[in-house]
Amino acid sequence: NLIFHILNTLLVFIVFKKMTNVLWQSAFVAALFALHPLHVESVAWIAERKDVLSTFFWLLAMWAYVRYVEQPKVARYLWIVVFFALGLMSKPMLVTLPFVFLILDYWPLNRLGSKRSLVYLLIEKIPLFMMTAAGCVATFITQKESGAMRLTKPLSFPLQLANASISYMQYIIKMIWPSRLAVFYPHSGRDISILYAVVSAVVLLTVTILVIRFAKNHRYLFTGWFWYLGTLLPVIGLVQVGPHAMADRYSYITLTGLFIIIAWGLPELLGKWVSASPQRKIVLWEFSLIVIFALTVCAYIQTQYWKNSMSLFEHSLRVTENNYLMIDNYASILVEQGRLDEAIGWCKESLRINPDSAVGHNNLGGALLQAGRVRQAIDCFRSAIKCNPDFLQANLNLADSLEKQGNFEEAVSYYKQAIRIAPDNAQAFLGLAITLTKLQKFDQAIEPFDKAIKLEPANISARGYRGMALAAIGKIDEAIEDIRFVLNARPDDVQMHRNLGIFLERKGDIAGAIESYRAALRIDPDNENLRQLLEDDLKKQESTAGK
Repeated sequence: NLIFHILNTLLVFIVFKKMTNVLWQSAFVAALFALHPLHVESVAWIAERKDVLSTFFWLLAMWAYVRYVEQPKVARYLWIVVFFALGLMSKPMLVTLPFVFLILDYWPLNRLGSKRSLVYLLIEKIPLFMMTAAGCVATFITQKESGAMRLTKPLSFPLQLANASISYMQYIIKMIWPSRLAVFYPHSGRDISILYAVVSAVVLLTVTILVIRFAKNHRYLFTGWFWYLGTLLPVIGLVQVGPHAMADRYSYITLTGLFIIIAWGLPELLGKWVSASPQRKIVLWEFSLIVIFALTVCAYIQTQYWKNSMSLFEHSLRVTENNYLMIDNYASILVEQGRLDEAIGWCKESLRINPDSAVGHNNLGGALLQAGRVRQAIDCFRSAIKCNPDFLQANLNLADSLEKQGNFEEAVSYYKQAIRIAPDNAQAFLGLAITLTKLQKFDQAIEPFDKAIKLEPANISARGYRGMALAAIGKIDEAIEDIRFVLNARPDDVQMHRNLGIFLERKGDIAGAIESYRAALRIDPDNENLRQLLEDDLKKQESTAGK
């Protein structure tokens, strides 16, 4: 990620220098892009490889577009298509790139002032807009099918619009004063501040009107402002995907528009305030160095929170309120550390904030189960399923808990429910099969064992359990094959050596059984049961030899 981020920084400088032929402003935009704390999430979080990778292709597409503008040729246009396609495959947020090309035509490429008309420029980009349309449709379908667009409490469009207005303003505020940054900003839902949303909308509209008003003499304002508004549009929340209100990672490419306004606007302002050219340059360099140093310090501090999950979640809880998702994640870490009482307390706090959260009920159940409070855990898993009947993990957890409690029949029903939800889940098939063996329904258990092993051919436990089930229905040869598979992977498994000896004895292979018992005794020499089995078979062998 860091390598890609460095390459992206260099590309920002190269592309803007090529477009504008201005050194200082291009370098300052690149420096802001490289060091802004809002960009830490995209670089430090491995799952956000798609951010840095898609931006890499975005910038290459921009570079290719500038080359095409210099000398319009089909071959050069194809490079734009290739880089745009690679960017879309990396992250569909790139759907706005053709729109960015249009505003770059206005400034700094200045194509709208030439003989080429707006109609020509639109026609020129039809293939790119077609790719954008395909990317939007594919993303919408994928997000909908994955359940990312399904919220516990669906929000009305006015609330989504209010959140979008606030988020646009919040990104600007955090760009200017990058504090209280978190990996997850919870959506306010129906408690959203309508007053703040209206004020934000008025400010945004006012700025937009002023930008259009002064665009003729300050073209960079138009490009910078509409770059920001346009590139943020796909992730601003008008179509709600996930429970977050906004995300730092969404600013990775979008803030470049505001950086343009700062880099080109600052020299103009200084030109009005400081008349002498050398003095103006000194002030400009001093300001730049102060900003870069401040951003460097802030980015370094923000990076420290990403050293591990615990520090990241603790920081997020400090800087946000009612952040139930971070509480859930924090509680999971506490469970891993064995701090169960603390974990249970945090899980209850999460449910206080969001009582209809299936994940919250499931997490509380998991912590209670670890603490040995099985009955309470079962109640929590039932509540999770009530909130979301298709929640796979809750169904599996409930089935496992019922099985541990000896309620095998009900456990079977929830394993089957889990299989209905996820037909390719090996854990569900294995749990069902094991529970059926405990009900002594060995014939019925073979099929789910087979499916579990088909899904996970290297699953040692499944092979071992299936071997025992096969032996129970008289298929000794197949059982021996499974037991040998287990022993090949786990040669120190005493129980499997013992089972192999018993099965070989059933087949009449006394010598083979003796060898298996001896192998088990070499691992566990104090096992009296194994010693007795060995002595019995040695006597059988002597008796057979005597006859």
